[in-house]
Amino acid sequence: MVEQYQKELNLQLWQIATHLRGQMQGDDFRNYILGLLFYKYLSDKLIRYADELLLDDGIRFAQIDEKSEDGQEYLEAIKEEARNVLGYFFKPSELFHVLAEAGANGKFILDDVRDVLNDIEQSTMGADSADDFDGLFDELDLTSNKLGKTPDARNKLIAKVLEHLDNIDFHLENSEIDILGDAYEYLIGMFASGAGKKAGEFYTPQILSKLLAKLVTLGNEDIESVYDPTCGSGSLLLQAARESRNLDVKCYGQEQNPNTYNLARMNMIMHGLDYDGFDIKNADTLHAPQHLNLRFDAIVANPPFSMHWSPTPLYMSDPRFAESGKLAPKTKADYAFIQHMLYQLSDTGTMAVVVPHGVLFRSLAEGHIRKFLIKDKNYLDMVIGLPSNIVLGTGVPVCILVFKKSRKVDDNVLFIDASQHFEKGKNANYLREEDLQRILNAVSKRENIDQFSHLASISDIAEQDYNLNISRYVDASPQSVYLRGLKEQLQEYEACLLLPYTLHSFRYRTDSDKQDLDNTLVISKTFGM
Repeated sequence: MVEQYQKELNLQLWQIATHLRGQMQGDDFRNYILGLLFYKYLSDKLIRYADELLLDDGIRFAQIDEKSEDGQEYLEAIKEEARNVLGYFFKPSELFHVLAEAGANGKFILDDVRDVLNDIEQSTMGADSADDFDGLFDELDLTSNKLGKTPDARNKLIAKVLEHLDNIDFHLENSEIDILGDAYEYLIGMFASGAGKKAGEFYTPQILSKLLAKLVTLGNEDIESVYDPTCGSGSLLLQAARESRNLDVKCYGQEQNPNTYNLARMNMIMHGLDYDGFDIKNADTLHAPQHLNLRFDAIVANPPFSMHWSPTPLYMSDPRFAESGKLAPKTKADYAFIQHMLYQLSDTGTMAVVVPHGVLFRSLAEGHIRKFLIKDKNYLDMVIGLPSNIVLGTGVPVCILVFKKSRKVDDNVLFIDASQHFEKGKNANYLREEDLQRILNAVSKRENIDQFSHLASISDIAEQDYNLNISRYVDASPQSVYLRGLKEQLQEYEACLLLPYTLHSFRYRTDSDKQDLDNTLVISKTFGM
């Protein structure tokens, strides 16, 4: 029942967003509807909290007369409590329902909406929550021509958004599911699916987030902290927090894009994290890291693939990069992110990061760093190949690298090729729940599974010159599977039907094969027959 309610609610929200944005770009309208949805969340939460405080007085928060002396005393007392517990406060006249009703009645509410968003932020000044609310509504420019060419047109659109959101009941009795928070994240995902290359900057598909979260909490369910250095809208952090048995797990993240940074903070709050339950910073992670003095039990990340960065010789003395003796190339920061995260990982922690396949085999500086992490540090624990076109905004094949600092000298590295197990979509490929479980079962068993997983020793990897290309360890290509099946059929025919032909040789071409034969079966007639 709850899941069905959530699905219906999500669909209703998306229909509202699609209808109201008209010709406006999805990226632009996303900021408004998500920001106003967040305002509704804060309003509903304040009403419930304040009404509980006023229970013995027999009145409700919305009924307080703000101009009376008694009303002002009530508001001062509630404000003090709310700032300490919720982290914010605003007056009954500024509640979401009040402004939505005024807008529905044809009143001009743009200035009132702007004022209440400003008041919410101002109410946190001097409180512990100030950093989490600072500039939170900066992207909601109610004077933008994107909303309409005239103030009346802009007012009409915002009033419609408030009215539609106000008519939705986000509260379901006896539900442990975060209805409004999940609806918020659903909208982020829907906007991401139509955002093209920009999508990967702020959203990781939920099933992929779930996989990463389970990988870093497997055997480590009581994590106290989780970190994402390129956190986008925060979906990876929230998934990892859900997988933890520790209800007080704290989320740390860093995001360079100011708009996405605001989405992440709203996402944290709307999923029930108290203002002291997360620490998200707005800065460039590689050049201005904000959490270097901390170590984390779990790290999850989907960094921008092969991003350009600006290392200088001074970075050779940076503790994140100095030990390997090489810096990631300027045109490919993948290993810079990996080294940064490993520096922040605790000695007993686990880290899972999504990377492009080039990270597995590229040479020069990247090859040197890869060898250092495997041979000298023994940090690499798993390599999981995923289907292509599974990360929004990029069609390149990707994989997950899992690292641990607590590995023993003789521990093997698990290779998994899950690239052939997915559902094909219109704009992207998708991992299904059964695909997720197939991967997790292989991770749990940690054994060789034909055409899917392989345990490789460090010496095996050394023989491959530390090239981690998955096809060198697991052969699960459709071509290979087909030819193996054909070989088995021919052998069965020979044994059972006594055909006058015998299988002489069987070969298929690999990347390293220089033979002229290409996927050829060579069959010789049995002598004397």
